[in-house]
Amino acid sequence: QLQLVESGGDLVPPGGSLRLSCTVSEFTLEPYAIAWFRQAPGKERDREREGISCVSRSGRKTDYKDSVQGRFSISKDPNKHSVYLQMNGLKPEDTGIYYCAAQEFYGEDYCGITVEIEYDNWGQGTQVTVSS
Repeated sequence: QLQLVESGGDLVPPGGSLRLSCTVSEFTLEPYAIAWFRQAPGKERDREREGISCVSRSGRKTDYKDSVQGRFSISKDPNKHSVYLQMNGLKPEDTGIYYCAAQEFYGEDYCGITVEIEYDNWGQGTQVTVSS
């Protein structure tokens, strides 16, 4: 069973920055596309998670939710079995539990953030709170 561990969540003021990490337990990241999803406060677990960003298995394709475009950046470090989400210019509406998810898709240049059921492997989440 693939295990994903998120870290890096914290309480930051508006305008602040955080870098979230997602570390994969497997020997290599290579087979997996990785995505970040967010569950906003008040949303029932396993429902209402919105896709934030993703990176394909090849690393050539990334995607971002419109509201984070230009502020967030996703990257991967295969040597550390990790994927990172750099979040700058944080806003109160970015608050939530951030989950990383992994999936082996057929296409090496595919990743998606529209539908969370595309992903079978999930971490436990890390809390991000943006507040003054």
